Amino acid sequence: MKKRIIILAAILGVLFGCTSYKKQYVGFRPAEDYLNRQIVNNLTIGAEAYADKQSAKEAFGFNIKGTGLLPVQVVMNNQGTRTFEINASQTFLRDQNDHLWAIITNKAAVERIDQATQTGAIGKGAGKGAMLGAAGGAILGAAIGVVSGNNVLEAAGKGAAVGGAGGAVYGGAKGGTDSGKRWAISDDIKEKGLEGKMIPPQALANGFLFFPAEAKTAKELRLQLREKETGQIHTLILPF
Repeated sequence: MKKRIIILAAILGVLFGCTSYKKQYVGFRPAEDYLNRQIVNNLTIGAEAYADKQSAKEAFGFNIKGTGLLPVQVVMNNQGTRTFEINASQTFLRDQNDHLWAIITNKAAVERIDQATQTGAIGKGAGKGAMLGAAGGAILGAAIGVVSGNNVLEAAGKGAAVGGAGGAVYGGAKGGTDSGKRWAISDDIKEKGLEGKMIPPQALANGFLFFPAEAKTAKELRLQLREKETGQIHTLILPF
């Protein structure tokens, strides 16, 4: 009996465990350690592109490239007396084909993630729940058959019938979870994004700029900074 309960727990874990979202905390090296570092007015800047799917997934906890985003991590150490901000409209990613790609704003990044979630790239609400109802019910029915010692095929058939009838209900209930997950991911993107953030004197800043994943590769970052106090503009090239 104990073995049967373990089997049921494992199957439940497969069915329901895949929908969770775990916030990832991304470490970073000091700006001075990056080979592509640049220095302007005592502000040291380094950057790293997450152009491959695996590294991007490890950084964000989900396949962010599958949602249409290519993240670039930027680290800044401001040892000067000026406050800096990134001029997003004049900051671009250059790919290996020398095509330039503009920044996707945090708002547009969240919209891409939300759209990907709705279409099932991260997880879907009622529609996905309804589609999984019969199949999931069959699996659960079989699992219950194993645990109870009843006929497995018969239990699977009953589970499929119940799952098919109840799939929409399950999907509707699950939709609330997916909505919460989208909010969690959106908040994570806003928190990690550098757009609109100031880098004051004697501050260490770390965050991400988001570019469209249509750029398959990352060759260099063309980063433009503005000094808040003087309005002076600095355009830097950071190769990857």
